Amino acid sequence: MKQNNPHQKGMVIWLMGLSGAGKSTIATGLEAKLNENGFFTFAMDGDLIRSGINSDLTFSEADRLENIRRVVEISKMLVHKDIITICSFITPMQKQRELCRQILNGKYFEVFVDCPVSICEDRDVKGLYKKARNNEISNFTGVNAGFEIPLNSNLVLNSNKNSPQECVELVFSAILPYIFQK
Repeated sequence: MKQNNPHQKGMVIWLMGLSGAGKSTIATGLEAKLNENGFFTFAMDGDLIRSGINSDLTFSEADRLENIRRVVEISKMLVHKDIITICSFITPMQKQRELCRQILNGKYFEVFVDCPVSICEDRDVKGLYKKARNNEISNFTGVNAGFEIPLNSNLVLNSNKNSPQECVELVFSAILPYIFQK
């Protein structure tokens, strides 16, 4: 990792959307692009967080909110140290996104990775959609749990129309002004 850019300001780039939409792929590419350009970053992914620090949580509505709250509180500490934090979480409910905005107080940049559920199912290497449709998984977003379309994202990416690299470039261009804000 390169030296922290002394002029960068901490912020959270929150990639949200259905499972299989491309959030993690875009987050990984964005982190690499930022690092190549001398920015200091930290990335958090829903699967990794749920297998560790949030392994005690279920997929109930209350636990999903707590999952997001914990991630946002960690992100807030990183932002305070001027670290660009990239979060990729499904974040299906507007209530969860509003919590992010409230806690991060202006340091939150929401990116909706929009992709039709049929495309997400085609991309599903873990077989989660199939398990959800066979009732082997309950509360699976997009199948038997809701997803509220975001009302005020900073950026909307159509990952079924743009390549992952195109999506990375779109996010990178959109966040540059925020990284250098006073």
